[in-house]
Amino acid sequence: MAATARAAAAASSLAASSVGADCTGCRQQRTLPTFTGFRVSKHKAQASPQKLQRPSVKVRAAMDDKKAGSKRDIKAEASAVELSSAVAADVKNGARSEESIKDVARNKAAHDVKEVFRAKYVPFTPGVATTEEYSLDEVLYRSKNGSLLDVQHDMEALKKYDGQYWKNLFDSRIGRTEWPYGSGVWSKKEWILPEIDNDDIVSMFEGNSNLFWAERFGKETLGMSDLWVKQCGNSHTGSFKDLGMTVLVSQVNRMIKKGRAVRAVGCASTGDTSAALSAYCAAAGIPAIVFLPADKISIAQLVQPIANGALVLSIDTDFDGCMRLIREVTAELPIYLANSLNSLRLEGQKTAAIEICQQFNWVVPDWVIVPGGNLGNIYAFYKGFQMCKDLGVIDRMPRLVCAQAANANPLYRAYKAGWDKFAPIKAAPTFASAIQIGDPVSIDRAIYALTNSDGIVEEATEEELMDAAAQADRTGMFNCPHTGVALAALIKLRNKGVIGPNDRTVVVSTAHGLKFTQSKVAYHSNEIADVTSRFANPPVTVPENFGKVMDVLRRELDKRGDKIK
Repeated sequence: MAATARAAAAASSLAASSVGADCTGCRQQRTLPTFTGFRVSKHKAQASPQKLQRPSVKVRAAMDDKKAGSKRDIKAEASAVELSSAVAADVKNGARSEESIKDVARNKAAHDVKEVFRAKYVPFTPGVATTEEYSLDEVLYRSKNGSLLDVQHDMEALKKYDGQYWKNLFDSRIGRTEWPYGSGVWSKKEWILPEIDNDDIVSMFEGNSNLFWAERFGKETLGMSDLWVKQCGNSHTGSFKDLGMTVLVSQVNRMIKKGRAVRAVGCASTGDTSAALSAYCAAAGIPAIVFLPADKISIAQLVQPIANGALVLSIDTDFDGCMRLIREVTAELPIYLANSLNSLRLEGQKTAAIEICQQFNWVVPDWVIVPGGNLGNIYAFYKGFQMCKDLGVIDRMPRLVCAQAANANPLYRAYKAGWDKFAPIKAAPTFASAIQIGDPVSIDRAIYALTNSDGIVEEATEEELMDAAAQADRTGMFNCPHTGVALAALIKLRNKGVIGPNDRTVVVSTAHGLKFTQSKVAYHSNEIADVTSRFANPPVTVPENFGKVMDVLRRELDKRGDKIK
């Protein structure tokens, strides 16, 4: 009771102070300095008669900080503070020292009265009416006619709340440890798996990844002022796959608790999927089974599922062969399929798109460039942006670009043929091993996403992707080869004038460069056949002699334009 009283007092105090500040702002308009083409006030931005120019990133940051104070939802903030204030006080007094964050969330949820939102499976057949639908608790991956499934939300129920409500709610959860909303995925729970119990969620507080302003690379290499890299590889297992796997494994955890006959979760993988699946299954205590193509993934990728206790089968085939086998196995055994054929993963992956909007203070970028292999992710980004638009959170869609390795480019070929036909190919080896896929499962989803976002498909050769990654690394990044594919696509589109110098552009980095150090070592050692390694930076061997060391330093610094005497 004491905790409740303290929480109520804290919430009341916050609401009172916030109301006073907000009303004062309404009575007295505060005008910020005039920047080129803009006069910004607390309430609105008015264009001056001169030509409009977008302020720099640093200037806009100052503008956004000034405007943020008028956009807070008092009830959302009070609710968010209520729990943390009460818990902090009780922990200080020793009253809750043995309760976990799940215990606290469970106790709070028991007193909450919330709208029940719903989601279900429907066939992915855009433009075709159907009454076919399934519960998310069912074990199935395709519709009756063999089409992929999609998770459909009750949009009418969600639309009862306007866009500002959702922005305030999601913003109120950022940076907190309240279960499960500290996760970048589960902070959007109402849009992901609204019916799942918080106790069933398996999360490592994934998401909330860095949106990195690539200032130097943008300016010096591309003449761009507004280039950003969404670092999805800054995650628990080092790739964006964590975003989807927390959703899938959470749903499996719920199904097992409900008595569903699921003995394990399995996947075919080029590395990152297996790492994410193994980690989340280990956290939940659910067996994981992984089919990997032999000798086609990095050591770092291979060791992750091994370390997490998964049953790893190394199979003498490529990813497409592993995918065929896992489908046959899951059709015969009670093993739940975790590949992107399963649409649950895409629900988690779409939160990266929502998060990008949120990190830009709910302003939409002009372009988003996503590496593509099995092609689920490009659809997930489309779905995230489209859901934001449908619910009034944003007012337009960005243009999407899917970037493919030239050695595994079936989507690019279909795009160049005007989408008239799609033909699977035998993917050739590529350093971007996670997208070395010639027969992508989500081809229909990808084409739908790109055609509905005025999208583009571009490709990158092995030399182009490795050079792009190395060139960007020299400005402070540490890119995986897949990000190199996206960066190479950006360079091509910028050189063609398709992407403008002032276009706000986001490149999606799907994995951490530390998972692909072998390729970087080979590049900087000039050991890659048919690749000149234009930006190689090998170490210089020097004897233990002061004069020799000084000679090398003078020579090398002269090359870099920094002369010493």
